[in-house]
Amino acid sequence: MDALRTTLFALSAVSSYAALLYKLFSMRRSWRDPAYIALMTTLILQCVTFTFGALSPNLGTLFGVPNLAILLLHLAAVAYCISAQLLLMLWANPLAEIRARVRGWILSGAALFVVLTVLFFVSNRPGTPGSAYAFGSTDPLILGYLLLFIVSQAVPCVTIYRQCLPYARSTSRVWLRRTLRTLAVGAVVLFLYCATRTVNILSPVFGWHLGAWAILPSVFSAVGIVMVSFGLTMPSWGEHVSAVARWRRNYSSYRALYPLWHSLYESSPGIALEPPSENEPDRHWSDLHYRLHRRVIEIRDGWRALRPYMDRSDGTGPDGDQAVAEARQIRQALAAKTSGVAPAESRDNGAFDDHDAKTFAAEVAWLTQVSEAYGRLA
Repeated sequence: MDALRTTLFALSAVSSYAALLYKLFSMRRSWRDPAYIALMTTLILQCVTFTFGALSPNLGTLFGVPNLAILLLHLAAVAYCISAQLLLMLWANPLAEIRARVRGWILSGAALFVVLTVLFFVSNRPGTPGSAYAFGSTDPLILGYLLLFIVSQAVPCVTIYRQCLPYARSTSRVWLRRTLRTLAVGAVVLFLYCATRTVNILSPVFGWHLGAWAILPSVFSAVGIVMVSFGLTMPSWGEHVSAVARWRRNYSSYRALYPLWHSLYESSPGIALEPPSENEPDRHWSDLHYRLHRRVIEIRDGWRALRPYMDRSDGTGPDGDQAVAEARQIRQALAAKTSGVAPAESRDNGAFDDHDAKTFAAEVAWLTQVSEAYGRLA
């Protein structure tokens, strides 16, 4: 069980160092930002906490003081929780508006440091095993120390959870909203760590034999910290993920619109700013967003040029499929324009029933349907 507990601490440490290294890349542009400073402090303390957690079983005596690594682990964990609380406050509010609250959390943390340190040195009598601080003890001083420590961990979990959800609902930034929800779930998992750790601490007092269940706090701690590490870096890498997803959607749409655009271009070459190249549509990787806009505009211009050749009397497709109907009418209009024979009732002589797209994305989606239907007809 000790080996599994050490492995879980090591996993938490690795995720913490990965998050820290990732955020170091943005130091040059953000080092004066209070939220960034709080984030880096949180990640550093997270690394220190779980490094001590992984190493403390092998550090029985540090600087000549038995079990000192356990005290340092707990103090780092307290500082980490306070720093995470401050980070969340700074994400949601300007520093000028929350200075008093920031000061209150820092002073509370300092007082807790003093009390925990005093309790530790009073309770850490010669011969006290490190397992007493890891698994609980019947000694009232050690029990008080451990319960105070676990309360210091549970309170920030509750406050972070309660703050994350309202902030997530109020923000318009998609990835910040996802970050806050991830941190809220992480806070719940870490609260479960606190609850199960409390059971471990009290088990010697009540004579409970937990057996394999004693590992649960370490499991909840590792899962919660991995989620928190993931969430803390999410605002940075999330925008890149969205950009890649947008690029893929634009590229897919750009290619899907090509059959319709090319036929309209051949019929009305004046719609295009640039003629198509041999490797069309695989070029223009960097300015794809602009190219997609141009393609939509040019399709609409070419479509409009065909209005005199579109038969108003034929406006429905199979099973009421409007995209298929439009594709078929475009194909017929192109043939009519080539032959020079316009229908008796053209759309140029009556209402022009364009598809009413409210947004550019909706327009792209509609034209993609028409282009795909047109490609199947061709």
